[in-house]
Amino acid sequence: MFKIITKDKNSGARCGVLKTAHGEVRTPVFMPVGTHGAVKALCPEELEDCGTQIILSNTYHLYLRPGEKIIKKAGGLHKFISWKKPILTDSGGYQVFSLATLRQVENRGVEFQSHIDGSRHFLTPEKVMEIQFDLASDIVMPLDECLPYPVEKPYAARSLERTTDWAKRSKKHFESLYQKSKINNRQLLFGIVQGSTYPDLRREGALRLLEINFDGYCLGGLSVGEPLSVAYDIIEATVEYLDKKKPRYLMGVGMPEDLLESVERGIDLFDCVLPTRNGRNGGAFTNYGKINLRNAKFLSDYNPIETGCNCYTCRNFSCAYLRHLFSVKEMLASKLVSLHNIHFYANLMKNIRAAIQKNEFMQFKKDFLTKYR
Repeated sequence: MFKIITKDKNSGARCGVLKTAHGEVRTPVFMPVGTHGAVKALCPEELEDCGTQIILSNTYHLYLRPGEKIIKKAGGLHKFISWKKPILTDSGGYQVFSLATLRQVENRGVEFQSHIDGSRHFLTPEKVMEIQFDLASDIVMPLDECLPYPVEKPYAARSLERTTDWAKRSKKHFESLYQKSKINNRQLLFGIVQGSTYPDLRREGALRLLEINFDGYCLGGLSVGEPLSVAYDIIEATVEYLDKKKPRYLMGVGMPEDLLESVERGIDLFDCVLPTRNGRNGGAFTNYGKINLRNAKFLSDYNPIETGCNCYTCRNFSCAYLRHLFSVKEMLASKLVSLHNIHFYANLMKNIRAAIQKNEFMQFKKDFLTKYR
């Protein structure tokens, strides 16, 4: 399922191959976010042309609209959205705790009101497994409680106990679904380590998930407002206790510098909305830092976003044209800059993998950050 190809001798960075029902994924990898089954402003063919290996979709949103049964009837999420490569679906836990207007958490599950129409729903760990089973994504997540920052340690400890219990129930129900269905192409189930910013709770969470034995492990509950130095320390402290032979996924983290710091600490998978969210607002990522194409200085700049970039946008359009599109509120602007950003991220991860394979990751990181900052 997961094979480590190369390890960097001077850090925790590593290259691997993750096998799924819809193909292999070379790691470290960045997953563009297609919340509702679509990466905003981009079609599947464009994502493939950019080098995208795998995308992420959101269980919470797909459950509310159009509903997992509609997607199942279409033949699963891959056929519904016309994406042939791997898909990871998250549990929807983060969205329940961040978007739902009202929610009530109990050991059995979580009751919430939809942020769309106020309708009431009750999600249990078992229900979340059933939804993702119907979606037929390649990698699935158990229901977890995502805590804000900061949070008092006693509540974090109680929450960790609840999340661990949900993880056990999820694994048990996940296995029963496959025993009943006799489907051969089994999904991969990752466990989510919580524990807020308390190293001892993270250690406890990691060790207890190892006992349950998941296909991979996620670090959840980060990138919620904590200082970067704290996040890096928590990543390092948690990775120490995870199974070294299985993939590690850092959820919701996506600035280029954060990817490099996390790869150094042994993380294999990432996701974040930043490439397309920034792109829709005129923000472009380059090897020399971020730029805002709405700024007046690009009014007569006839260069591409980045000289030497071979994405479709940089091969064909100037900054002046892109700024013009934003100024007249033309939707093509969002598409073209998002396309560049997704290409930038895919290319960054490709270069990271190449550096690890050459045992030059630390030098690559230093050189990249020197230019980027």
